Amino acid sequence: MRINEIFYSLQGEGFLAGVPSTFIRLAGCPLRCKWCDTKYGWDQTAGTHYSIEKIIQTAGQYQSKFVVITGGEPMINPDMSVKSELPELVRKLKACDKHITIETAGIAFVPDMPCDLMSISPKLRNSTPDDPELVAVHEDSRLDIAVLAELIDHYEYQLKFVVDSQNDLEEIKQTVEEIGNVDSEKVMLMPQAVSREELLAKSPMVADLCTKSGYTFCQRLQVLLWNNERGT
Repeated sequence: MRINEIFYSLQGEGFLAGVPSTFIRLAGCPLRCKWCDTKYGWDQTAGTHYSIEKIIQTAGQYQSKFVVITGGEPMINPDMSVKSELPELVRKLKACDKHITIETAGIAFVPDMPCDLMSISPKLRNSTPDDPELVAVHEDSRLDIAVLAELIDHYEYQLKFVVDSQNDLEEIKQTVEEIGNVDSEKVMLMPQAVSREELLAKSPMVADLCTKSGYTFCQRLQVLLWNNERGT
């Protein structure tokens, strides 16, 4: 598997925000969202090939019980080997008594993984790239209702939506309705923000949308605490 980085930090988002966690970032993502804060992980070659044993060994140097497999998009791999290697990685991490979160846009389904939390962030229209050359690919792949429904039917989950303006709420409600069988208590709204200043400016608006909709406000600690600066 091509690994972009393995590091130790606090989980920044979702119901486990604030929990010390080991992050395993897989390389490669086809979406190219315009507000993505990990663009360095887009390229499928932006990393180093690790055996599963080396991933386990490297992650094991950190003492956290919580492991987050992220990207990029960890459920997508150009040669599709992820469909066998990713479940094997998750099984071996579980054998080490780890709590496993997989962070995904929900654009591919991989079965038979004993992960504890599928953290799904469906991409809204507000994620469309500004570059016209990237728009078509993004729009063709950013949202797959059938895959989202399959993920929530097979895994413990949370749904996190990035909110850029008040107008996004209607699209979020429509997406949740189309997926079907969604537990509204597992739906979270988080401000679109690439800086601490932007996060603080948009948080009251998102908080207001949460009180109106009943959805949960999702903090972004990586922005609040470190201004979205990449660790060293």
